[in-house]
Amino acid sequence: MSIRTDTEGKAYDDINVTPMVDLYLVLLLIFIIMTTAGLQGLKVNLPKESAATSQAKKKIQAITVADDGKICLNTVPVSLTELEQRLTQQKAETPDFPVVVRGDRAAQYQGIMDVLNVCAKLGISQVALATKPLKGQ
Repeated sequence: MSIRTDTEGKAYDDINVTPMVDLYLVLLLIFIIMTTAGLQGLKVNLPKESAATSQAKKKIQAITVADDGKICLNTVPVSLTELEQRLTQQKAETPDFPVVVRGDRAAQYQGIMDVLNVCAKLGISQVALATKPLKGQ
């Protein structure tokens, strides 16, 4: 039985596992690529969407009411009149678009009601209020 020694003649009893880890990582990578390549499914010739469908894609408008009462439409600060103007322009382009109202918990309720009134005035029917889920659920 021979004892392994390094270049200086000193004996060592540990094994360098770095090349083995590299090998395992390469094998894992090959395994991942091969399994995802096998799950492609059947090739089908999908139908193309019509021009009317592509124009009708709805962009969600996010309205945020901060705790100090400032209103933002898609992260752009606006006043109530500017909000009404921009939503009117959006309604002209896409008549039925969804709106999500995000109100800070410390915001005055009147600020959120003003935003909801603007949406109701413009006839926007798809309005949602964003909330956080309870921690236990």
